[in-house]
Amino acid sequence: MAGKVQRKRHVQLSLESARKPERTHGGWRPKAGRKKKPGSISHDTRPEFAGRFPQHVTLRTVEGAPNIAADWLQPRIRAVIRESHKPDFRIVAYNVLGNHLHLVVEAAGKRSLARGMQGFEIRLAKRLNSALKRTGKLFEDRYHARILTTPTQVRNTLRYVLLNRRHHAAEKYAAKNWIDPWSSAAWFDGWKRPIIADTWWKKELVELESPTRPPITWLLSTGWKRLGLIDFDERPA
Repeated sequence: MAGKVQRKRHVQLSLESARKPERTHGGWRPKAGRKKKPGSISHDTRPEFAGRFPQHVTLRTVEGAPNIAADWLQPRIRAVIRESHKPDFRIVAYNVLGNHLHLVVEAAGKRSLARGMQGFEIRLAKRLNSALKRTGKLFEDRYHARILTTPTQVRNTLRYVLLNRRHHAAEKYAAKNWIDPWSSAAWFDGWKRPIIADTWWKKELVELESPTRPPITWLLSTGWKRLGLIDFDERPA
């Protein structure tokens, strides 16, 4: 009579052992799984933050969406910004690019930021979709938010947001005293020199009611200015 076949005893691996790559098929492998697209946003839980820290928020449109930096859309975008301020959420600076927006915002905390951005996105999507005669999703599901905790971070962010087109197309937007008409540059009070309204569009902008709100946090109202006001001709890093 043949002897019984001894079955191999199953041994449960530790987490560390299970994650060691083997040369066999299946199992965990380093760098396996779906690759992230360039510019993709992490779906990790957003961190808590104190209301004294401003946020740099980037909101992107979905792939294939129309250019939202068209001149004729800017009055609608400015109107939505004016309507989106709340006691615990305000937009202090912004810039509209072809497929995304940069915002510098103040919020009382994580919950206030989420609610404020939700209201802003919904209003803006409805207004722009109506103007563009389109339906469906306009913005990606998740915005990117970076907490600004130092005067240097705040100054660099303001310079990057307000002078973004100089950063990406320096030769095209290199005119002396040029300000970005697709941004809140016309109402920004941190310029090193006064705005010279030497063109019709500059005159029109500076006479408009500001869509943004003055900052109330120390970092945005006072702290960064100790490092020096921003010049129109600076090049964002």
